[in-house]
Amino acid sequence: MLREARLPGWRRQVTSADAGAADAEALDAAFADAVRRTGAAIGGLYLLTPDEEQLFLDVLYGAPAEFAAPWVRVPVVSPAPVADAVREDRMVWVATQEEMARRYPRTALALPYPLALAAAPVSGVRRWGALLLMWPATRPPYMTERERGHVMSSCGRLARLIEEAVAHGRFPAPRDVPRTLPAETGRQAAGPPPAAADFIERLPGGSCALDLEGHFTYLSAGACVLLGRDAGELLGTLPWQSLRWLDDPTYEDRYRAAVISREPVVFTACRPPDRWLDFHLYPDASGISVRIVPSGTQPPPAPTHPHSTDTAAPARAGRLYQLIHLAAGLTEVVGVQDVINLVADQIMTAFGAQGLVLSTADAGRLRITGYRGYDASPMARLDGLPLDTTFTPAGQVLSSGIPAFFSHHEEMRRIYPEASLISGKEAWAFLPLIVSGRPVGCCILSYDRPHEFTAEERAVLTSLAGLVGQALDRARLYDTKHDLAHSLQQALLPPALPAVPGLRTAARYLPATRGMDIGGDFYDLIRLGDTAVAAVIGDVQGHDAAAAALMGQVRTAVHAHSALGAPDRVLSATNRLLTDLGADLFTSCLYAHLDFAAGSLTLASAGHPPPIVRLPDGGTRTLDMPPGPLLGIDADAVFPMTEVPLAPGLMLACYTDGLVESPGVDLGESIAALTRQLAQADGLDLDALIDTLVGATDSHRQRTDDIALLVLHFLGHP
Repeated sequence: MLREARLPGWRRQVTSADAGAADAEALDAAFADAVRRTGAAIGGLYLLTPDEEQLFLDVLYGAPAEFAAPWVRVPVVSPAPVADAVREDRMVWVATQEEMARRYPRTALALPYPLALAAAPVSGVRRWGALLLMWPATRPPYMTERERGHVMSSCGRLARLIEEAVAHGRFPAPRDVPRTLPAETGRQAAGPPPAAADFIERLPGGSCALDLEGHFTYLSAGACVLLGRDAGELLGTLPWQSLRWLDDPTYEDRYRAAVISREPVVFTACRPPDRWLDFHLYPDASGISVRIVPSGTQPPPAPTHPHSTDTAAPARAGRLYQLIHLAAGLTEVVGVQDVINLVADQIMTAFGAQGLVLSTADAGRLRITGYRGYDASPMARLDGLPLDTTFTPAGQVLSSGIPAFFSHHEEMRRIYPEASLISGKEAWAFLPLIVSGRPVGCCILSYDRPHEFTAEERAVLTSLAGLVGQALDRARLYDTKHDLAHSLQQALLPPALPAVPGLRTAARYLPATRGMDIGGDFYDLIRLGDTAVAAVIGDVQGHDAAAAALMGQVRTAVHAHSALGAPDRVLSATNRLLTDLGADLFTSCLYAHLDFAAGSLTLASAGHPPPIVRLPDGGTRTLDMPPGPLLGIDADAVFPMTEVPLAPGLMLACYTDGLVESPGVDLGESIAALTRQLAQADGLDLDALIDTLVGATDSHRQRTDDIALLVLHFLGHP
């Protein structure tokens, strides 16, 4: 179970700096060794955050940290390879770019390059995270058992090192920018020896070298001539920063493609005014060798742009991928909190903001829905402002639909003096969230220091505001439906199980994670005088409003007919009622009658999964009982009964099929596994026991069906 077995020391402070450094060095060395042993070009180690809701990229090998910006934080429930590896505790293998686009479209948007990828869970006493490995597309499109063994053994070693660190109170804190490890190539990090330099200089054209982050590390004289700059002006700089005519996301993307795919890349660029050059990029684990030669055929003339200092720079390729990733993510978010988390993790990172406030329009007021980078006190002051407020720029941007940008504290203070003091920030972007001409809310990005908003940033943020507004509007509608469904479900299920002397009880209902968060599973405990009680559990097909409505009818019918006594009579009467109603949905039901005075447990089933009994001596088995047909099909159906002795210490576990049905898993094996779990579980605390039984179905797993579970522990008739 993903949430259990949290080791002590997760939040403990480091007790020894030297020991902590040694732990980090050991983990880094093991991680780098894992990447090299598998032959991967790029590797990443993801760790779970303390709340176990997200994975954060702790360390990266073989690529600059900037490349990982769109996937530094990955929610555990998201459709991504590392999330699937952790959530499902298995290795994920993606052989080709086409397979990536089919299985993980969001990941393919952030990594639009030919590659193969594997993600494996880092597990020990619990799941700690995932190991991500990427290879060039030239590798075979399959993984051998030997390779899988190497990957999983590396993950086991990483888990042991993490557990040693945790045992001493040391665990890496979640970070927004991963650490990077240099690739070991066996070559000295120095310029070429004289003979090699002479050889390079005699070649036609020019040669240069870039490190993995894109900085010039070497330029030949021929390269300097072709680029029109001296080596001293270029060494240590990024080409798209020091050579303004290369300041185009297309060229930066070609560099990214070479680093990630490890395959040669060629592109042609025009050095103003009209000299066309071919750039041949040859990557390896240490960087990129570049050959520059005059273009053999001159491309058609294209309008040139005056790259002066006051011209808006084109969007960086990295930012474009971040924004594409964000746009794809916004189409998948469900609730309002999901929107807040995604905007905070992606937009704040992409635009370097330190603060975020997301507010929604509600009954003529701006209600703060979420925020980052602020204390609670200023948010309380700003919460509930009228939509036409003049206290902050939010009112103006909502009424006009035009964003407002304040690059300096003084700009804000002149118009909104009190707001600038409350905020405590130095620069702001107020983005109206408008959907079909209707104000949905306002998104505010803020900065701790003055920030000049370029034309590019203003345009992109304005476009993003539309996407965020659409996502927020959908999320609010979903949350409203979710709350309604939750209220309906709670009204249909018993608010609490009745207290019965000599009987301990506990129950749990978990809705499906897809749909309306409502379903047809139900349970009940019915007192039948002082010496008897009835336990019932059922499952109406589907998990929507129709299933919930029929569930309410079935539960009421069973409760009304429980006075008939024998389980077969109760089910027969309920079955006739449902047949008369002509319900279109199938219903299964298990009815158990506990007679304390007679010391007997009598059961009957209408197509329901068999219950599990744990005897007083600890022996646990699935109860072998003949089921009758589902309710509502045949008015004359017969429901055979099964009787077992009711001895003090006996435990009965009744459940619906959502607990044991999983795609690709045999139902009998799942029920047998549940039986073993009940046999090994501690029965002193029934709620904790239920936590154990439903552990594999926690919030990190996508449930296609709802679940009901009812556990009874007979202590003896008082």
